[in-house]
Amino acid sequence: MITIDTLVQNAHVVTFDRAGTIIPDGAIAVHKGKIVAVGATSELSARYKPNKRLFASGKIAMPGLTDAHIHTAQTLMRGLLSTLGRKRALRVPTWREYLVPFENSLTSSDVELSGHLAYSSMLATGTTSFFEAGGPHPDSMAKAAVETGIRGAVSLSTMDGGARIPGSMQMSTEEALRRNIELVEAWPSDPDGSTRVTACMSLRQIVVCSTELVTAIHREAKARGVKVHTHLVEGTYEIDYALENFGQRPLDYLVSLGVFDATLHGAHSVLASIEDVELYAKHRVSAAHCSKGNYAIGAAPALKMWRKGVDIGLGTDGVANAGTLDMFRIAMLTRVGQQYLEGTPVHNRNAVGLEEPLSMAVTGGARAMATDGYTGSLEAGKRADVVLIGTDGPDAAGYSSAEAFLFECASGRDVHTVLVDGEIVVSDREVTTIDTEEIRARASVRQVDLARMVA
Repeated sequence: MITIDTLVQNAHVVTFDRAGTIIPDGAIAVHKGKIVAVGATSELSARYKPNKRLFASGKIAMPGLTDAHIHTAQTLMRGLLSTLGRKRALRVPTWREYLVPFENSLTSSDVELSGHLAYSSMLATGTTSFFEAGGPHPDSMAKAAVETGIRGAVSLSTMDGGARIPGSMQMSTEEALRRNIELVEAWPSDPDGSTRVTACMSLRQIVVCSTELVTAIHREAKARGVKVHTHLVEGTYEIDYALENFGQRPLDYLVSLGVFDATLHGAHSVLASIEDVELYAKHRVSAAHCSKGNYAIGAAPALKMWRKGVDIGLGTDGVANAGTLDMFRIAMLTRVGQQYLEGTPVHNRNAVGLEEPLSMAVTGGARAMATDGYTGSLEAGKRADVVLIGTDGPDAAGYSSAEAFLFECASGRDVHTVLVDGEIVVSDREVTTIDTEEIRARASVRQVDLARMVA
């Protein structure tokens, strides 16, 4: 027999591989952070001698989910905009009037605390990877990610222009480029994913980034094999800005610069036209659909992108809007919204496939982050990022099959155990890596002080 670190056994294994393999009484053999085999429990129990067994009878085993667009630094804003909106009309656009000024007020300790709070919540609800949109003090995000045990890519909020942006958050073009390079060199990636926390580059949005910065960031990111995370076709103001300043819509402008390629990750992508969707697919640009907020902006073509083969994942967009970080809920909102857009107008009640939204959150997110070589499915050779879903909750009662429950109704509250790189980071629904009660208590106190920043 072959000695291994861990054998997860007797689970209902939903692999999310290309063949859609499901193993009713399945097992996952893990050694040195990687999956070495997936198969029937009887087969793997006979082949491997584990140092540890995780008995998962009555549980579904699936890959970890990926949050393809999160603002870590906004975590202490949870509920603040809703509270303020009950007192007076909010100024628009929200990102410029509230989100960026709030981020500007944060210390490195605030961002580390935000990371601890966000990443522990994400792990507890089954998210094992995150793609940071860009914020202040990214090294503090990375430190928090390392300590909680989550996988992720951090980035710096990068702006060298724009109206009504706090001066302390604007950089010269040269400084913005230098700081992005320093960040990715401080947190380098590797081809097999054995380094959990890495960095990418970021451009906040074309309305606050010069053409010189856009092209320079793309050049340096491509040379280093990292992605550039940006907000793209997120609002009408952005389209108007591009037309007024460049005589082109945003995507056409980026194509003309030669930066619209697989290096670029376009968060939101709400106001993408049919022609734009074709450009995403043709140029292999990835995207993130943030279903908590996208439908307030426009008819986001997420399903069109997915079916065109675009590398599109799902994102929470952080907690400033509708506070959840539960990616299962994001998938549910995606299903409802895309059904309304794609099916309801033509009286098609089944326009969205049962598996599609959750697949976007798992395999789509891994593709968007360009980590699908080692995450996004339960297959031999991939990192052992495994989530065990309990089927003993009230929503699971009476389901005809475990996978029907998973795709249709499971949520973060059903998450029982989480492994990242084969290490247990959530056990019996409790995060094991940090003291979450202490983190939540500190966050509650600090939020009172920071609340003044969004007034």
